[in-house]
Amino acid sequence: MRYIVGYTADERGHDAVCLAVALARRQDADLDLVLVTPEHSVYAGTYPPDQGFDTLLSEQMREWMDQGLALVPDDVTARGVVIRAESNAEGLIRAAEDTEASLIVIGASSRGLAARFSVGNVARGLLHAAPVPVALAPRGYRRTEPATRLTCAVGRRAGADDVISVAVSSAERRGLPLRLVSLVALDAGQPDAGGAEDEANRRLAEAASSLAAGGRVSVETAHGSSIEEAVEAMAWDEGEVLLVGSSRLAQHMRLFLGSTANKILRTLTIPMVVVPRTYATPGTTSGPGTLSTEADA
Repeated sequence: MRYIVGYTADERGHDAVCLAVALARRQDADLDLVLVTPEHSVYAGTYPPDQGFDTLLSEQMREWMDQGLALVPDDVTARGVVIRAESNAEGLIRAAEDTEASLIVIGASSRGLAARFSVGNVARGLLHAAPVPVALAPRGYRRTEPATRLTCAVGRRAGADDVISVAVSSAERRGLPLRLVSLVALDAGQPDAGGAEDEANRRLAEAASSLAAGGRVSVETAHGSSIEEAVEAMAWDEGEVLLVGSSRLAQHMRLFLGSTANKILRTLTIPMVVVPRTYATPGTTSGPGTLSTEADA
């Protein structure tokens, strides 16, 4: 298994490498630290070079790549790759497709001040086009120990089973406890506020009952006057990762960040992984649909 890491020689790149290491340690995955250069650049290749391959890295690229690889502990296998592309997002997607990688890991935009996440151009490009899940590291993320729990945000629209299936298989492979959660915005001015929570609880109960017996699965409903308030009301483990699905507006096997996921990012303090629409973990099958909630409409 291979993960693509969107590496840049700054704090954002450091965040991405740390999250990639934490995830790789649970999967025994190899990492590709990918530096994207403009199309006209003559510098491209693999570093350290494969046998018989003459690397064309410039001294600056070599220095940056050495710094990135030095962040990876000895128990995780990593290599550096420099790729030419018109944009960082395009280069990372191509790297994932060329290597059949199962995940792209990036850091949040460095422009965020108080917020842990600030979706910049690279993240936006990936979150609207990537064919594989994208993991977002919050600003200042430095944890490299293996993840401790996986939480899956369960929506109320048809298709939530897709992302639940991915969450179950991911938790099983990593030996992690799984928490299914529904985030409900209870606006007192809406006549169906109570019904929204009842529906969320029913959906969670259905999802939990469909899972294999004996698994470490818990369910939780978090509510507030807004999605952001519901997220803030939840207790998050330091080593936790949140899994969400794409908006129903996404194309088949592509990402599209819905309005609910955007709201979650405003207050979330842990890494978030966004799963493409109708995506199935390799080796599993999944029906059509998408994870979304009423706020995605």
